[in-house]
Amino acid sequence: MFIAEALLPDLSAAAIAFTIITYVILDGTDLGVGILFATRHDPDEKQIMVNSILPIWDGNETWLVLGGGGLLALFPVIYSVMFSALYIPVIAMLLALIVRAVALEFRADASARMKRWLDINLVTGSLIATFCQGVIMGSVVQGIDQQEGKFAGSGWEWLSAFPLACGVVLVVGYALLGSCWLYWRTEGALQAAARRQARRLGWLTLAGVAIIVAWTSLLAPFYREHLLQSNLSLALLLVQGALLIGFYRAFSSRFHFLPLFAVLGWFGTAFVAAIIALYPLILPPSLAIGQASAPASSQGFMLVGFAVLVPVTLAYNTWGFWVFRGKVKAESPQQ
Repeated sequence: MFIAEALLPDLSAAAIAFTIITYVILDGTDLGVGILFATRHDPDEKQIMVNSILPIWDGNETWLVLGGGGLLALFPVIYSVMFSALYIPVIAMLLALIVRAVALEFRADASARMKRWLDINLVTGSLIATFCQGVIMGSVVQGIDQQEGKFAGSGWEWLSAFPLACGVVLVVGYALLGSCWLYWRTEGALQAAARRQARRLGWLTLAGVAIIVAWTSLLAPFYREHLLQSNLSLALLLVQGALLIGFYRAFSSRFHFLPLFAVLGWFGTAFVAAIIALYPLILPPSLAIGQASAPASSQGFMLVGFAVLVPVTLAYNTWGFWVFRGKVKAESPQQ
């Protein structure tokens, strides 16, 4: 084997972490546009919003499939315990994503009456999927009880305050991503509205993240200790401060993509901070990366697959963004 067996668990965890953050920043933007769909009433503006994500949304969801499949192969114990504990929010998320997909794909050829229903489905599906993703992440951080690799809870722990708060904060954060995307990809009144929304949602997102970080530090002492003892914590705080200043200054730049990129940096640094707080645990409060790992042969085989699939998927996503670059018009995009 080309990779030392001792490194396989950490490399596998890094592969899963990469797919998660890539999914969040890509499909989170699409879901954010769906959430903001409820704030617009002009038919042309709605069509522009749909056209901005229609060519690329399905490619973004590839990362969800890759992450789920990778988790099953690389960390089967985590897959078993997590899905036993979070069966309801996971199924609700998947159904909501299907509802959103139907609304996006069928909207162009629907009657006026059917469009109204599809628009409701688009907003509802985006909201539910986003909220459930926040609940899932919050439940993992809160901790999932397990004994000898088997779920030991009731299955309703995700209904507690912390996961629900994470769901609300993620809805606000995804809406921020969506507003920054629309600011970049649109013009005129829709772009002006997206700019106003982004500036307001920016403060709300920062306040929500600050609350979640403070709350997280109270959930378990080792979270706080890991963050305070890490040499990276101060650097991450400085980066977040620079990105905050850059975000609000970026709206006066002629490069309209800068606010979105600043917010993506917020998400990235927050995700790194979460990894610092958790490591070496992969499923708090008691399951470490090494304990939950699949056999070395399975992880080695899967990592080779990741080494092939990740660059191909990144290339596919990049090509899609390049082909459909530029400001979006109300006319339906060619697919």
